[in-house]
Amino acid sequence: MVAERGVVRVADLAARFDVDTSTIRRDMKALEDEKAVRRVHGGAVALDEPEKRKRKRKSGGGEDDLASTSGPQARIGRAVAELVAAGETVFLGPGQLSLAVAQHLADHAHLTIVTNGLAIAYWVAAHTSHTLIVTGGQVEDHDQAMAGQLTRSALSSLRADHIVLELGGVSAVEGLTGDSLSQAEVARSLLETGSQIIVLVEASRVGGVAAAYIAPISEADVIVTAREAPSSFLWDLSEAGVRLVLA
Repeated sequence: MVAERGVVRVADLAARFDVDTSTIRRDMKALEDEKAVRRVHGGAVALDEPEKRKRKRKSGGGEDDLASTSGPQARIGRAVAELVAAGETVFLGPGQLSLAVAQHLADHAHLTIVTNGLAIAYWVAAHTSHTLIVTGGQVEDHDQAMAGQLTRSALSSLRADHIVLELGGVSAVEGLTGDSLSQAEVARSLLETGSQIIVLVEASRVGGVAAAYIAPISEADVIVTAREAPSSFLWDLSEAGVRLVLA
């Protein structure tokens, strides 16, 4: 249930399985000891599946494979890549977390990658055989991102299976926020496409608020962050009904 929902409550599990809450808490403690879940106030949130991590490390990739799973950015990139199926279209916004997603999508088959990030476009073109669509627009220094009317016009006809956006702040109360006003405009236009919205946020910025307001938290379908994020803020997000993936 934790793996499926991202977060569960002690009270709900006790009612579901007709046991005492103390039994559920003991089971959660055992799962946390196995690094399968992370306990938070009133419940637990999901982590990577331990067996999946072991399989990746036994696949013969050597030091590079181990390094690719070690840091928060790489873990987030891998977690998002696991949400993408072969043949799908994925929009990747600019940012280091988005670049990590692109790198973990390299082995997927027959993807179409759309991006307004120059660094992402270069990496996809140089290292994959995916179909690549670059939006165009004025390049900003921040994250080598493209923005402006040309970018918004290109995205107006976008039909993607997943929209992946790295944001500067995610708060249950203050909603989705970004560091750049121009990128916030791009993000708002993407929220109107009807695609699955996957929000990436660094652990340190969970619960935080950036300068540019984008939308209420309910506009995010999935929020992906590192497992080091503060438990209290994660619980607030789960209470808001957002699916959480902790990498």
